[in-house]
Amino acid sequence: MSELLDLSAPLPGGGAQPLSDYRGKVLLVVNTASRCGFTPQYAGLEALQRRYGPHGFQVLAFPCNQFGAQEPGNAEEIANFCTTKYDVTFPVFAKVEVNGSGADPVFRHLKHAAPGALGTEAIKWNFTKFLISREGEVVSRYAPTTAPEKLSGDIEKLLG
Repeated sequence: MSELLDLSAPLPGGGAQPLSDYRGKVLLVVNTASRCGFTPQYAGLEALQRRYGPHGFQVLAFPCNQFGAQEPGNAEEIANFCTTKYDVTFPVFAKVEVNGSGADPVFRHLKHAAPGALGTEAIKWNFTKFLISREGEVVSRYAPTTAPEKLSGDIEKLLG
């Protein structure tokens, strides 16, 4: 069993969602923001969710305000933005930190398992993406500039 699937994701209203609930699914974990130049990627993420969701794929979004204060809203504002602007159907968890001493355990695990350029673990900006196998192993890390549709081939390989 993977360490990642032993962790939980914080829910917007309090409490936590065990990641073990997603065992057997291919996951795409993304740190998101509502006021970022990459925010339109929500549309691409939702397109991936709708295309591959029926085959065992799941996008998991984690809002983060650590980069240029681009996610200043509260949980209700974030949820409203995601559903009204991008018709998001995938889970949007509570706002988290992805870097520093307050980094959420999910992102501490992801960064360690898949370091970025030059081996650095720090996340550089919003919409950094991590692709996870059905077994909970971190397969790939993608830069914020990587459009969601560019991940289709990698997702299809993991879905089999």
